[in-house]
Amino acid sequence: MSEAMLQVNNIEVIYNKVILVLKGLSLEVRRGQIVALLGANGAGKTTTLKAISGLLKPEDGEVTDGSIVFEGVEIHEKEAAEIVRLGIFQVMEGRRVFEHLTVEENLMAGAYTRPGRAFKKDLEVVYHYFPRLKELRHQKAGYLSGGEQQMLAIGRALMARPKLMLLDEPSLGLAPLLVQELFGIIVRINKEQGTTILLVEQNANLALQIADYAYIMENGRIVLDGTPEVLRENADVREFYLGLTEVGQRKSYREVKHYKRRKRWLS
Repeated sequence: MSEAMLQVNNIEVIYNKVILVLKGLSLEVRRGQIVALLGANGAGKTTTLKAISGLLKPEDGEVTDGSIVFEGVEIHEKEAAEIVRLGIFQVMEGRRVFEHLTVEENLMAGAYTRPGRAFKKDLEVVYHYFPRLKELRHQKAGYLSGGEQQMLAIGRALMARPKLMLLDEPSLGLAPLLVQELFGIIVRINKEQGTTILLVEQNANLALQIADYAYIMENGRIVLDGTPEVLRENADVREFYLGLTEVGQRKSYREVKHYKRRKRWLS
């Protein structure tokens, strides 16, 4: 079995010195895997990614307990730029691209932390996965569609040659067909480039199709974890995350609304 590349050990995260968001959260990402972190809005998924990538500080958040270890090095007190240099790159929710730069200039910006700078080769790798970006390379990024901007955000992360890529809600706001294409590319990047991926996603069904392992979060804690096969068989996961009844039929909104059984992990 592959070794643990990232270990999040019982961390607490507090914002503005008073708001406790993560409450003793632990998870592990093994080298070469795609690990999914699932949960409803407000569960603390994005905060978990920001704790790993060092992006809490600008928002007045901090890890106040526990530790985050990447390849044997504690990183929870390091600056974001240093964490990028160690090989962790976060693709933010909402496709943060530099709107006034061209597609290619955006991609070049992704490689700024790297010494050696074999830009041309890296650009070809990105264009191999995203041929559409090659066609649009002289276009200003602000004019791209949502799907193209998401491709650009992932392409920019690839330019940094990350060991671990953190993807925050890549399917958000995209058409289902485009989402399927994007997830196919994420799997190829994982297999062909050997990039380990921690994927935060609300679309549990889709995430469980590509993940090697998954964690389910609620209210700042992990409440369940396992392989996709094990989680799909769990009645609560089927009910609350996959929208299926015991016999595998999709539930109507009305049924979900009036559903009273408490999740077993809360009792």
